[in-house]
This record gives sequence, structure tokens and C-alpha cells, in this order.
Amino acid sequence: MEKALVLMGCAIGAGLALIAGIGPGIGEGYAAGKAVEAIGRQPEMKGPLTSTMMLGIACAETTGIYGFVTGLLLIFVAPGMFLGML
Repeated sequence: MEKALVLMGCAIGAGLALIAGIGPGIGEGYAAGKAVEAIGRQPEMKGPLTSTMMLGIACAETTGIYGFVTGLLLIFVAPGMFLGML
């Protein structure tokens, strides 16, 4: 019974952790759209805008990667650790 409860908790936690990928996707799309809009208004600023946008997108992507890694750890590592404690 305890094993099923641990596996259930890890699966639910992993699913919730993977929801963290939604935020970076929305943020990166918004940033790219605004950068394209700014480049359309001032084409001479393409270089600085592109590099700043890439830096911002890379920072936003780390949130999604952290959520993904947390989900993988909850699926593959945590059940063995918790079951070893029981």
C-alpha cells in the first residue's frame, strides 16, 4: 500500500512540475513577437535587439528546464529513495 502511495505522489508531482514548461513558452513567444515588432519599426536596431532577445529567452528557458529536470527526478529517482526509507 505504501509503495502505491509513493508512486502516486511522485507521478502527480512530476505532472505538476512539467506544467512549468507553459510559462517559458508563453514568455518566449511574447518576447520574440515584440522583438520582431521593434525591428519592423527600426530595422537599424536589429543586432542589439536580437542579442538582447536571445539573452532574455535563454533566461526564461531555464525555468522550463528546471521543471523538466524536477519531473524526471520525481519519476526515476525519488520513488527508489522514498521506498528505501519505508
